[in-house]
Amino acid sequence: MAGVVEGIAERETRFAAGERVFGMPWFPRLARGYAEYVSSPARQLARTPDALSNEQAAGLPLAGLTAWQSLVDLAGVEEEDRVLIHAAAGGVGHLAVQIAKARGAHVIGTARAANHDFLRELGVDEPVDYTTTPWEQVLSEVDLVLDGVGGDDYGLRSLETLREGGLLIVLPGGVTDAVAAAAREQGKRAAGIQVEPDYCALESLAALADEGKLTVAIEETFPLARAAEAHERLEDGRSRGKIVLLP
Repeated sequence: MAGVVEGIAERETRFAAGERVFGMPWFPRLARGYAEYVSSPARQLARTPDALSNEQAAGLPLAGLTAWQSLVDLAGVEEEDRVLIHAAAGGVGHLAVQIAKARGAHVIGTARAANHDFLRELGVDEPVDYTTTPWEQVLSEVDLVLDGVGGDDYGLRSLETLREGGLLIVLPGGVTDAVAAAAREQGKRAAGIQVEPDYCALESLAALADEGKLTVAIEETFPLARAAEAHERLEDGRSRGKIVLLP
């Protein structure tokens, strides 16, 4: 969620009424963000960067923290690392691309050909059309795969692209038993991740936005009254960037 602070607790010192903030409060508890007003612990929010609108800021916390905690906290992506991001044009993917590039990585992204120009604008060095290219046959010596698709098929194929000791991070559903066993046999690593509120990471994302190194692409916005329609739009799995609800 993102918005303007309406009121604060008596001893609150991090924020003042009228400031723009964004965050992912209470997760994995429900934030009850489908509303005009939301309460949140101050330590689960950060100031909205000037570079982002409230709509863009609302689309950043969940996807941005998922990407940051995967790439930075878990994988420790460094300069010149080879990073493969599946579903690179999606909500998490397009942010992960920008975070990896900001850290100096060589980024490979899978997406339909129609999204390749978009990926290049974000900084992808090698866009790959997953509908026509058997990417596991043409990619190798990858240090990290961020799998936004999940399942045995993508997991096992992703392992084929990794160097020995490389890391596969699976987002939806976590690592399956088959993928975990294959990773052990091949001398590679596989892990899932559970995103959590983290104001320090939110501040790092905000800094990247203000430095011009990160933006939030919004596919479509929906008024709160059409929330069900927004969910239906998400279910087709074809959105570029984020879908945002407006109060």
